[in-house]
Amino acid sequence: MKLFDMMTTEDIKRIKELDNSLSIALETNDKYQRENKDLRDKIKEAGRINQLHQELCKDLKKRAEEAEGENTIIKGIGNNSPEMKALQKEIEKLKEELARAKEDHQYDNLVHQKELKSVRKT
Repeated sequence: MKLFDMMTTEDIKRIKELDNSLSIALETNDKYQRENKDLRDKIKEAGRINQLHQELCKDLKKRAEEAEGENTIIKGIGNNSPEMKALQKEIEKLKEELARAKEDHQYDNLVHQKELKSVRKT
């Protein structure tokens, strides 16, 4: 006698139920494994994005520091360069000339006012 012949209908029914449960469990397991792989892939991608973000931030920080340094150098050189010193001297010279011209103009105005007064008296 074969093993199958010795089984009862209850045994066969129970085997079918277990087979069905096993199929459902395997499908569920496959689904969770696919989801798990998808999540691992997303985590790797997020890690790559984070790494790129950190590299970009580092690069931008370096570029900002370089720009600040260059700006400082330009300001320092600009104010202390021979050309700038010569221009500052010229500005002072022009200011002195303007002050003298104003004094001369005021003196001329006083002279003209006196001449007008003397002309009006006569």
